[in-house]
Amino acid sequence: MSVHKDKQSGKWYAHACYQDGRGNQMRKMKRGFNTKKEALAWEREYLLQRTDDLTMSFENFLVLYAEDRRPRLKLNTWLSKEYIINAKLLPFFGKMAMNEIEAKDIIRWQNSLINGHDKNGKPYSQTYLKTIHNQLTAIFTHAYKFYGLKTNPASKAGSMGKKNADEMRFWTREEYSKFAEIAMQNQRLYYPVEILYWCGLRLGEMLALTFADVDLDKKTLRVNKSYQSIKGQVVITEPKTPKSRRTVTIPDFLCSSIQDYIALQYAFKPSDRMFGVSKSYLAYHLKKCADVAGVERIRVHDLRHSHVSLLIELGFSALAIAERVGHESIEVTYRYAHLFPTKQTEIAISLDREGELCHAF
Repeated sequence: MSVHKDKQSGKWYAHACYQDGRGNQMRKMKRGFNTKKEALAWEREYLLQRTDDLTMSFENFLVLYAEDRRPRLKLNTWLSKEYIINAKLLPFFGKMAMNEIEAKDIIRWQNSLINGHDKNGKPYSQTYLKTIHNQLTAIFTHAYKFYGLKTNPASKAGSMGKKNADEMRFWTREEYSKFAEIAMQNQRLYYPVEILYWCGLRLGEMLALTFADVDLDKKTLRVNKSYQSIKGQVVITEPKTPKSRRTVTIPDFLCSSIQDYIALQYAFKPSDRMFGVSKSYLAYHLKKCADVAGVERIRVHDLRHSHVSLLIELGFSALAIAERVGHESIEVTYRYAHLFPTKQTEIAISLDREGELCHAF
């Protein structure tokens, strides 16, 4: 028998022996079980994992999923996935056998979330519901592709929620001018926000900027890293996507503004981060100044939306905008087209002129 009781501690322990993919005999021992039943259950589930037997439970398959996926992802990306798994997937599917979960179980789980509420009593947003479902689908897809699961019940059940369903807010140039007039009284807020609005950087990209990334002679900002705060620790990572690595040309007035900011700093090194503020600090004071300026409250990330919408208004192409803001695909840029419905009228007027010229011959 591979399960035994330790006479000294009174606890149970288990030995699990199995053959790995290369034919080697492997052995694993785990101690500290209160009962023989617990030790046997652990032994059975562990062996199922090692032999890729999908009669294992959902929660035990997640051990394999984490082993496979975590090394390939940024820490903050994995932590986001892990939160969703622990909070939204495990409570429902945890004890169910992987090969017994059906589309009807997925639908029942979806309905519980569609009718559910967050900690503030509000229904989950369509975007969040989509994100949760995508994570479940990813797990079953992994089991299907690499562990022999015969069908993907999450795909069969269909999705829930909508991608990018959250309202996209932005400030026009006039609204930003009103805000900036108030914000310039707070230098810790004003200079970071200037870069976010006029350069379209992501928040993490802006917070990762060092003094060495600024070239005032060439009038450029170098974007090659991203800032994350993970469990209270500062982590500098690679940018979000390969195309996020870019050099952003900055206008003359912003060069002058950055030069003023640098002149205010004392005893800094080129490798020092330019801005030592947090996302929560920016978010709080952004709303506070917006109220004083009498403009709509927006999120910090909406400053990036504002930059893209400004470029659209100025008539730049989707390709040029995508390159400037580091979009991986032009399709992402097209999401912003609805921000200026008057463009459709302008297009119609231009076509009308062209039509008149064409028919004049």
